[in-house]
Amino acid sequence: IAGTALYRPQEVCLCPFLPLHPLHISTHLYIIQHPAEESKVLRTVPLLAACLPQDKCKVKTGRRFSEERDPELSNVCRKSDTLILYPGAEAANLEEFILDSPTYPSTIIIIDGTWSQAKDIFYKNSLFRLPKQVQLKTSISSQYVIRTQPTNRCLSTLECAAAALSILEKNNYIQETLLRPLQALCSFQLQHGAQIRLSKEHLLKNGLYPKPMPKNKRKLRKMELLMNSVKI
Repeated sequence: IAGTALYRPQEVCLCPFLPLHPLHISTHLYIIQHPAEESKVLRTVPLLAACLPQDKCKVKTGRRFSEERDPELSNVCRKSDTLILYPGAEAANLEEFILDSPTYPSTIIIIDGTWSQAKDIFYKNSLFRLPKQVQLKTSISSQYVIRTQPTNRCLSTLECAAAALSILEKNNYIQETLLRPLQALCSFQLQHGAQIRLSKEHLLKNGLYPKPMPKNKRKLRKMELLMNSVKI
């Protein structure tokens, strides 16, 4: 895939699963990527970027962001039609929010990283608490089966973007198109020796978790919440 840092051998090339032309969307997507994601081979953001116009999908890498460091991002966060996709008690359901919003959203921000990395970025950057916080209301399981997720309901960055854009653009074809290269990636990896990674929640509930339970009380509490299907 040219220009995405995802160069693969021809027999497992993902180009045939990409759209012939970048998807036509009106929404601007900003991906805030934790630096640790850059070195991971099987990440989903390059696939997402390969499907969208360059001027509609921007990836910004870092842990800390401010008006001084990134005036463009600061300006985006201050606009009334910008959303940030991050679950929590304060988050509105995206589908319900756009029905009642006086201003239709033009931009959505998504944080790319592990759950602990995303939490750190969200709470330690005041800029990201300026946009309206929204979340996806979904019961679907992730198709990104080659990477372990905390719970059965956690989705990859690409899957979150696909669901959010299909809602904002009112076009389910967008979600189908964006998921196609992810499905192909997982299929190729499984054909070449990768194993399906079950969520930590599933492993803990079924007594299959391969590591000893943590001694740290905070980490142990998180494990117990996962076993009891409590949202963390």
